[in-house]
Amino acid sequence: MEIAFINTPVGSLKIEGSREGISAIVFSEEAVPKNQKISPHLQQAVDQIQQYFSKKRTAFDLKLAPKGTEFQQKVWKELQTIPYGKTTSYQQMANQLGDPKVIRAAASANGKNPISILIPCHRVIGSDGSLTGYAGGLLRKKWLLAHESPVRQGKLF
Repeated sequence: MEIAFINTPVGSLKIEGSREGISAIVFSEEAVPKNQKISPHLQQAVDQIQQYFSKKRTAFDLKLAPKGTEFQQKVWKELQTIPYGKTTSYQQMANQLGDPKVIRAAASANGKNPISILIPCHRVIGSDGSLTGYAGGLLRKKWLLAHESPVRQGKLF
């Protein structure tokens, strides 16, 4: 497993992966190491995430390898269908998964998403339009949604 850190407008990100793909991207309190050597397996992820934050990329073209149950994998695949700049609700996700009753399970799988930003769990909101939980914190979720919004937002973070 290889690790890289990058600074973003919403804090440090820790990227983990190997030749099999990216297995985790999480917000980190660890400082980005000076003179960090980034492996070729992670360099493309670093480049694409930096492009995302500089508004030069709206979709990612990376091999992902998140670890999870079959249901979690299904939810994470569904999350990847939410377009940049759009949101969906937990109820809409459950409906897309084929069973409106799996709303709690879908929300739980969403919260266990190990690959922030690339698997855009920040794009899932409450049915009433409210910002609901986000492992990276609601301020980051609000910032990411504003970043992707076609409407210019004020300073959020």
